[in-house]
Amino acid sequence: MQDDVSRPPRTLSRSLRRHQVIEATLVTLANRGLARLTLTEVAREAGISHGLVLFHFESKENLLAETLAFLAGEYARNWQDALNSAGPDPADRLLALIEADFLQEIITPTRLAAWCAFWGESQSRPAYQRLCGDNDAAYIRQLESLCAALVREGGYPLDPIHAARILRLVLEGSWVDMLIAEPRISASDARQTVLAALALCFGRHFRLEGQQVARIDPATAPGAGAAIETGDAGPTDRRRAVRGAAVPLCEG
Repeated sequence: MQDDVSRPPRTLSRSLRRHQVIEATLVTLANRGLARLTLTEVAREAGISHGLVLFHFESKENLLAETLAFLAGEYARNWQDALNSAGPDPADRLLALIEADFLQEIITPTRLAAWCAFWGESQSRPAYQRLCGDNDAAYIRQLESLCAALVREGGYPLDPIHAARILRLVLEGSWVDMLIAEPRISASDARQTVLAALALCFGRHFRLEGQQVARIDPATAPGAGAAIETGDAGPTDRRRAVRGAAVPLCEG
C-alpha cells in the first residue's frame, strides 16, 4: 500500500530530509504495521542509509513519536483551516468540520493505515496518547460546542455531548471501514454515511439530497418544533414526535 508520491533528491535540507523519512515511515507502517516496522525498512523506502535515519531520529521510538506528531498536526491544521473558512454560522461550521475529514490528502490509504496502526497501539504506548491528547481534546470541545449551538437553535431534544459523540464515532468508524471493511467502502460512501448521521441528529438544519447535504432554515423546516412541543405526552408520543421531525428530512 503506497501513495503515489515521488521521492525527493538525495541532497536535502535537514527539514526536508526529516519530512522524507516521516513519509517513508507512513508507507512502511501501512505495509508492515507498527510492530514489524524497522528502521532498515524505513531507510529502504526513503532511499537513504540506515545511519542517516538514525542521525535524524536517533531511535525507532523517536521516529514513531515524531511521525505520530506529524500526523496529528496535519489533521489538526486541516480541521482548523476548514473552520476558519466556514464563517460564523454554527451549522456551516459543523458541516465544514465533517467535510474536512474527507479531504483527499487526509484520507489516502497510507495515512488511514498509519492512523489505524497507531490507534491499535495507543493503550499500550502512553507516549502516543500524550502526543495526541491535546489535539483530540480541542477537536472534541469544538464539536460539542457546535452541536450545543445547533441544539439551542433548533430546539432538539438531544444532549449535545451525545450528539457530538455520535458524529465522532461515525466519522472514526467510517475511516476504519474505508481501510478494512469487506467489501471495502469508498470515501464517497463513508462520507454519505456521516452526512446521514448529521441529518438524523439535526434534521431541521440539514437534509440529504443525493450525494450532497442541503442546509435548511430551522425556523421554516417541516416539523419544526414538533420534537419539543411534547407537553405532558408520554414517552411513546415523544418518540413519535422526534421521528416525525427528523426522519423525513433524511430521505434523499
